[in-house]
Amino acid sequence: MRVLLVDDHTLVRKGIASLLAARNIEVVGEAANGAEAVEKARALKPTVILMDEQMPVCSGLQATRLIKSEMPDIKIVMLTVSDEDEDLFEAIRSGADGYILKNLKAEEFFHLLSTLDRGETAITPALANRVITEFARRSSAATDRNEEPLTARELEVLHLVAAGSPNKEIASRLMVSENTVKFHLRNVMEKLQLRNRTQLAAYAINKGIVPPRRES
Repeated sequence: MRVLLVDDHTLVRKGIASLLAARNIEVVGEAANGAEAVEKARALKPTVILMDEQMPVCSGLQATRLIKSEMPDIKIVMLTVSDEDEDLFEAIRSGADGYILKNLKAEEFFHLLSTLDRGETAITPALANRVITEFARRSSAATDRNEEPLTARELEVLHLVAAGSPNKEIASRLMVSENTVKFHLRNVMEKLQLRNRTQLAAYAINKGIVPPRRES
């Protein structure tokens, strides 16, 4: 994992950098706003960007949209103090691969980061349920337009993703490679015009493919 830190507060960046270094996670660079984040993403090619949401010059949401459109393989996790629904929903709509609150304990923070390697969204179950419920409420009209039919195998993959299964587990259950699972996922997201696993889960709930998750 090669991390780019983006936050307009120097002390916050240094503190996170120290935490990551203690876990032998490489910090390849830092940026103080979204515009710098885009430039450094191009130059440094990080695998993960930890992105603050509210910053001067260019916000984290704007930077996320720009980076994802140009470098979709980079994982972007919003690291923020805001647990407001609209900030959370807009981050997921913008293509963020996770949403982590800065008040989490270190162990939970690193646990969520580790889920990125399994192709999952780095988000706590409570926040995920809020996103899924809202996207299920909003998605019907949007996903019905220009929607291509899914194949039987794509529906199987969608069902397992929406149920919370990581790519490795899906591959094992369907007896295919993880690369094949990723191929089907890309096709499903292109057909449904969705960006990430959380949006896929919302779609599946809205269509009755899987029931809503219960909070533990």
